[in-house]
Amino acid sequence: MKKKNSPPTPLDVLSAELDHDTSRRKGDMHLNTVQMLRNLIIAGAIGPGEKLNERELCERLKVSRTPVREAIKTLAQEGLLQVSPNRSPVVTGLDAAETAALVDVVAAIEALAGELAATRISEAQLAELGILHYTMLKHRANGLLPDYFKANKAFHRLILEYADNPVLLWVWDLLALRVDRARYASNLWPERWDKAMAEHGTILEHLTRRDSAGAAQAMKVHVQNGLALVVTSLANPAAPPQDGLT
Repeated sequence: MKKKNSPPTPLDVLSAELDHDTSRRKGDMHLNTVQMLRNLIIAGAIGPGEKLNERELCERLKVSRTPVREAIKTLAQEGLLQVSPNRSPVVTGLDAAETAALVDVVAAIEALAGELAATRISEAQLAELGILHYTMLKHRANGLLPDYFKANKAFHRLILEYADNPVLLWVWDLLALRVDRARYASNLWPERWDKAMAEHGTILEHLTRRDSAGAAQAMKVHVQNGLALVVTSLANPAAPPQDGLT
């Protein structure tokens, strides 16, 4: 029998390392499953009002039921899923009035971010935004909406970071998931996608000139133009042209 307070044996150390590694792997699997399911909902691959089938999700995500169930709990807390006793989870729908209210708030937040960033941004930070803008142009040319969306979100968030206001960034992050769904949907219209690219160029020009008022207005118009399109489609349901995008 091992004596009390005796130093750990090599077997004890190995056992602790294995326990830690198992716990880490479980944590990674949970986070990966949450991210995969979240991306499917944001991209509309699992649409609003659609019921989730655990078995089908396990096959689709190539994981067991435990991480799927945990992911469902997490996304329910985030508001992406509605969970009721003895019923399948359902993807939360986008509401026209709620999305319209979201447009007002996000447009104001990003306008302020543009105004602040224009006076604080460095040359290196401008270069980083320029690289992301080029990356988005490349993804648009190749019709890669998921890749474009990832770069687009990074572009917007960097501007929030460069505004150097942690409270502003905190509020933006709180709204990020709801904004993501609406912003992704807006790019399903090919003509809107092209206009969004032009608007990104205008934002970058104002930031480069350190034009606070111009950057604020460009950010506000960009948000309103994109998300207002989604509000209109929700108020008057009609399938947007997909241009072969998934």
